[in-house]
Amino acid sequence: MTTLHNEIIINAPIENIWSTLTNIGELDQYDPTVKQSQVISADNQGMGAKRKVEMRDGKNWFEEQITTYEPNEALSFELVACSFPVHSLKHTYSFEKIGNQTKVKQVMKYQMKYGFLGKILDKLVVKRQSDKGIKQFFSGLKAHVEHQNMPVG
Repeated sequence: MTTLHNEIIINAPIENIWSTLTNIGELDQYDPTVKQSQVISADNQGMGAKRKVEMRDGKNWFEEQITTYEPNEALSFELVACSFPVHSLKHTYSFEKIGNQTKVKQVMKYQMKYGFLGKILDKLVVKRQSDKGIKQFFSGLKAHVEHQNMPVG
């Protein structure tokens, strides 16, 4: 199992970040690697809510659902199905108030398909690409939430 740790400081209250992350049909509005995000469950928020995401590369996609939902404290998504060479994937967010900023932490854990070959593929390509994608996602999230948080006038 591979584990990636990332974090970012966002100039916005936790509630604004939580609202953005839990509005699961709008991932494509701030993640530059995503072409389209669509809610595929009856509920569009909360425990068990699911989305299907098409990547901007035009060939990859994934479906994930919310598996931890503790408002403004903890949020987890787990892969249900995907085109990527991973057997399982879970990413969990936690939040820390720092003055009028918020530190958002993400821990992503995944297990590759294809046994030993998958482990090699992970070391050579997947881990680096995944980390790069998370950093792009975090940059997009920061820009999106901070723009929404700007005072009008």
